[in-house]
Amino acid sequence: MTSQSTPRRVPPKVTDALLAVGVAVTVSIVITANEGGRHGPDPVAYLWAVGLGALMLVRRRYPVVVLAVSVLGLFAYYAAGYPAIGLAVPVAAALFSAAEHGRITASVVAALLVTTVSVIFRLAEGQDFSFVVGYELAGHVLLMGAAIALGDSLRSRRAAQADARRIAELTEARYRQEAQARLRDERIAIARDLHDSLGHTTSVIALHADVAREALGRDDDAARSALELIRSTARRSMDDLRRTVTLLRSADDAPRTVVSLANLDAVTRAASAAGFDVDVHVAVDTPLPAPVEAAAFRIVQEAVTNVVRHSTGSRVEIRAEQDSTHLTVTVADSGSDPLPSAEPAHHAVSAGGAERAEPSARGAAATGTVEPPANSGSGSGSGSGSGSGHGIAGMRERAESLGGTLTAEQRRTGFVVRAVLPLREPV
Repeated sequence: MTSQSTPRRVPPKVTDALLAVGVAVTVSIVITANEGGRHGPDPVAYLWAVGLGALMLVRRRYPVVVLAVSVLGLFAYYAAGYPAIGLAVPVAAALFSAAEHGRITASVVAALLVTTVSVIFRLAEGQDFSFVVGYELAGHVLLMGAAIALGDSLRSRRAAQADARRIAELTEARYRQEAQARLRDERIAIARDLHDSLGHTTSVIALHADVAREALGRDDDAARSALELIRSTARRSMDDLRRTVTLLRSADDAPRTVVSLANLDAVTRAASAAGFDVDVHVAVDTPLPAPVEAAAFRIVQEAVTNVVRHSTGSRVEIRAEQDSTHLTVTVADSGSDPLPSAEPAHHAVSAGGAERAEPSARGAAATGTVEPPANSGSGSGSGSGSGSGHGIAGMRERAESLGGTLTAEQRRTGFVVRAVLPLREPV
């Protein structure tokens, strides 16, 4: 891989030194021509040329002072009667320097002053008007104007480059912030997935561990069935963890493995094993966006987990219906009676013969007390996954992160969780 080397910039002091030498040499050569003047060049004239060049060493710090000294020095030179050196040549570098540092007004005023004084002085001496104004004036004005334009152009170019660098820095900072935001969102999504998955798993394991404990010595078949369900649930949980760790370790940007509404049997199996009659209806015609389908699956998972833990009913309905713009997910249970406040765990035999824990056992596991569903009053159903209400809050956060809505309410027929998710993520 080759890298492009950044061209080295000449240090400013070196540039100023070269410009000083150039001005001194140029003016000295013009003086040597010995054109006009009351007397020929002497060491003072050449010393003046050297001084004019030396001004370039401080042009960056004092651009207006350098310009003013150059103009006054030019007037003094001609007043002393030395050979003619023109107008633009002695002051061109000073005009350029002032314009380069943004002193356009000072440059223009100096150029006009030098031109006006020179023309008036030469005409007062009796020089030919056509020669002074018609021939020489245009060249002097053009040269001084070019010096000013060059200095201002260089200043503008540097300003544009500085602005471009600033824009590049701001753009880089914005991209870095966006990357950090994407990483933070991804971490939050992974944490939410782990919370929902592990919360569902631990709830199922706790429920059926309690069932197995109660069945030991009384119904060995029911105990073995509960233990088998615990084993299969734990294996699925480990698979989820393994996939998540693999995702975190992956060096590429491969798309995440997304849970699917087609895999709801993994969620409903636990409810069926707990004695619920589960009715699932998924009407999805087209492939859903991955974030929408993942959110829908997790909402169903959390809601069903809460039904298993808190519901006094015996039936749970899961609906997923899609229209042109939205996916609507509904989880409703048939429990309508309040949870008992503090009763020992009771068990009932479901229609299929499998023993399932009553709500007291589902809500409080082996403690014999009931954990009331948060945010649902005293009613039963798919309320919160914990007493602090993180279940409903987590489901609502998932829906709102996609621009959707989620409602969870106790009705006469049971507790209902309903999420409406847009099929397009918010811009």
